[in-house]
Amino acid sequence: MTRTGTGRRTPRAAFVRRRLFSDGAWIILGDARLIAVLCQFGSATFHAAPPQPIRCRGRAVPARIYHLTMSDSAAPRNPIVLIPARMASTRLPNKPLADIAGQPMIVQVWKRAMEADIGPVVVAAGEAAIVEAVHAAGGQAVLTRSDHPSGSDRIHEALQLLDPDGRHDAVINVQGDLPTIEPLAVKAVFAPLKDPAVDIATLAARIGERAQRDDPNIVKAVVAFAAGQRIARALYFSRCPAPWDGRGPDQPGDDSLPLYHHIGLYAFRRAALSRFVALPPSPLELRERLEQLRALEAGMRIDVALVDTVPLGVDNASELARARRLLGA
Repeated sequence: MTRTGTGRRTPRAAFVRRRLFSDGAWIILGDARLIAVLCQFGSATFHAAPPQPIRCRGRAVPARIYHLTMSDSAAPRNPIVLIPARMASTRLPNKPLADIAGQPMIVQVWKRAMEADIGPVVVAAGEAAIVEAVHAAGGQAVLTRSDHPSGSDRIHEALQLLDPDGRHDAVINVQGDLPTIEPLAVKAVFAPLKDPAVDIATLAARIGERAQRDDPNIVKAVVAFAAGQRIARALYFSRCPAPWDGRGPDQPGDDSLPLYHHIGLYAFRRAALSRFVALPPSPLELRERLEQLRALEAGMRIDVALVDTVPLGVDNASELARARRLLGA
């Protein structure tokens, strides 16, 4: 067996060799039926050149060359959006059902996710009352166990209940307390998965306020965006100001050095989600209280897409009042 660029296996008879073409094409020596199999792994086109001798292990062998061009071959084709929600919020009891502009908060989040038009949207509920509220608004919800330790575990159970045959190849996890989330942000978190090396994608926005740089409730994504690029690999996440901005006991620091506010919206390849929830909590995860560090410590790759604004997360009464003002205007 040999691997394609997507990580899937194909018969070794399809001899694959990468050439330095400007369009990143592949040269395939083998049967056209095998090429068709490769094309099923992503958007691809190919054409055949006339038979000609090819040097293979020191011998000239007749072969037909197929010029195969892959386009976004690693991008998942059938994503699903799952919104985990539970009633047991310590700071804002019954938060998913809190009224915002005449609708429960969870319904407002569901509506924003539907507007992204990226795939079916289902609420993964910890209680029947949430399911009933979503159904009353015309949405889809599934009841999961109430004792999941995280939203990632909840959406994993929901995915198994909704799609046991594995039709959906990616999962977008939209937090159930983001009633003002922009539909474009839901689309943006999906973009990094076009790179086959990326397991998980998430979002960040540049921090603008000085006080947020030191606020431990503002999680920082340690990431370096190349000039003109809006996607980059995450190296770490921290509640501390990271990376260092030059501050010290006698140094004010340089606020022009960017820090990035991590937004807890994730897109998982399906296999990556299954692997992630099977991992035990990691030392850095427990120290920082950030579950995404579990993935980094296990060698999984997280890429970050840069967006312009941070959605309002509703965790307390004052944030709920602000959400009501924003959506009730």
